[in-house]
Amino acid sequence: MLKSAVNRPAGGASFPMPAAWLPNALQWLFKMGKSDWRADFIAGLTGAIIGMPQGVAFAMIAGMPPEYGLYAGMVPAIVAAFFGSSRHLVSGPTTTSSVVLFSALSLHAAPGTPAYVTLALTLTFMIGVLKLVLGLARLGSLTNFISQSVIVGFTAGAAILIAVKQIKHFFGVDMDSAGNFATVIYHFAQHIREINPYATLVAVSTMLAGIAGKKWLPRFPYMVTAILGGSLVSVALNAWLGAEATHIQVVGALPSSFPPLSLPDLSLENIRALAPASLAVTLLSLTEAVSIGRAIAARSGYNINSNQEFIGQGLSNIIGSFFSGYGSTGSFNRTAVNFEAGARTPMAAVFAGVLLMFATVLAAPATAYLPKAAMGGMLFLVAWGLFGWQQIREILHFSRRETAVMAVSFLSALFLDLEFAIFVGLILALMLYLERVSKPKLVTLTPDKNLPNHSFSANPELPQCPQLRMVRVDGSLFFGSVNYLRESFDKIRRRHPDQKHLALLCDGINFADLQGGKALYEEAKRREKNGGSLYLINVKDGLWEPLQACSCLDDAESRKVFQSKKAAIHAIYQKLDKSVCATCNKRIFEECKGQA
Repeated sequence: MLKSAVNRPAGGASFPMPAAWLPNALQWLFKMGKSDWRADFIAGLTGAIIGMPQGVAFAMIAGMPPEYGLYAGMVPAIVAAFFGSSRHLVSGPTTTSSVVLFSALSLHAAPGTPAYVTLALTLTFMIGVLKLVLGLARLGSLTNFISQSVIVGFTAGAAILIAVKQIKHFFGVDMDSAGNFATVIYHFAQHIREINPYATLVAVSTMLAGIAGKKWLPRFPYMVTAILGGSLVSVALNAWLGAEATHIQVVGALPSSFPPLSLPDLSLENIRALAPASLAVTLLSLTEAVSIGRAIAARSGYNINSNQEFIGQGLSNIIGSFFSGYGSTGSFNRTAVNFEAGARTPMAAVFAGVLLMFATVLAAPATAYLPKAAMGGMLFLVAWGLFGWQQIREILHFSRRETAVMAVSFLSALFLDLEFAIFVGLILALMLYLERVSKPKLVTLTPDKNLPNHSFSANPELPQCPQLRMVRVDGSLFFGSVNYLRESFDKIRRRHPDQKHLALLCDGINFADLQGGKALYEEAKRREKNGGSLYLINVKDGLWEPLQACSCLDDAESRKVFQSKKAAIHAIYQKLDKSVCATCNKRIFEECKGQA
């Protein structure tokens, strides 16, 4: 029997051991030393400081009351740290998840209203359930199907959308910012004469302060620098001209409280309305979290468990929805700050969540002086930072296909609802991939006398055996590639009718399904009918097992399967028409030398 033992992944989706339900913190919490506690506390304090302006900004993007952006960085961050597998990942609200949430919910309720908040918490709960189920079902590899081109294009489009939706605050215009890119620009054009120069000055000052902070104070969070700079300019303008003259709007004082208890509304109507958005946000946020976690883990020399990360992110959203936390995921900014601040264990994220609670209670009244224009300016900086210029250049130079996927994802994010835009890019990427793998490459080979051991070569100038054609198949045989494979076989038979024997080198066939096995079986029968045969060389288990399962190999056929080229050529030579060999002067194979 030619079949060999191989290691196979478990088939189907199975649930992990009960240990997956336990906090992953049990693996590291009791191993922490004094230096670890100290380093994590400092990193957590840094994260809490940067989390305040970020939280308020992200809440504005999501259409939520400002304090909910802070709540989203508290309990969810703590839960994700205890159950996740990454040492540095910090969960909380992010720009992309916030803008998708706004796009999905603004169709059903007015942003900032109690009804809108309830829908956001309901959506968060649904997202958490989906993440948890995916993690328990060990489907962490799903994130691998969202290509980098989709993410880069979608993120760039979302970045422009974030900036566009802050135009009203940046220019101090009272306008509707709901809808896609074109709709918001149209509304702004109708209010362009209402631009408030004082609000615009505050927004521009905020951006300049943030840029200056990045350049000259790289260790200090630039968002804090930007907010302080813009707020000081606002205070100065109001002191000089008066608030009645400047009309600079402020965020207003936030509630000085710990995250209040909340309850999602899991009515059938809400579940039906939010189902598409929940799936889109789940895929996007999981991809974001796992990608960030993997990037930081690679720099730190450890690996993360995608399934465990799914579980941690799912529980953080489920539990967070009962503590006023809207959709959270791995935050790149907070994770990068956490890593650079010297965090050693997930306890740093726990400290960040706890300290943010106390910071909110103590510093919330100060937001009464926080200008909305300053928040708009800061979000312009955030949007600019989301553009992966290097990645965009790499994709543009790498492939037209990848460029097309990125462009479609980018335009979809601008002109479609964001919860559907990610699917457009994903579907296009999968279609192009399937189109590529549906055409396995068939390369004609022949022994080259000028190479050591007469190795096979794809040189088209080399002479071919008049009775035997040898072809290497590069690609798997599945239902999508069967039609192309049959057409290729037909073309070979039509162009080379005298080569009745066909030998396939199967090194490049990693797997085959039922239809792929049937296609080989049908070609073998056609060859036999014409007086020839089909031979398979170097067959892997991924091809052998389907051939056996579909009964495509009887005893006679199994004798035409070989595990080496030398053995195959020796056996095939015995079946060639010797009368043709007698008149052939090509002498391609070693066996031909004995021919008179």
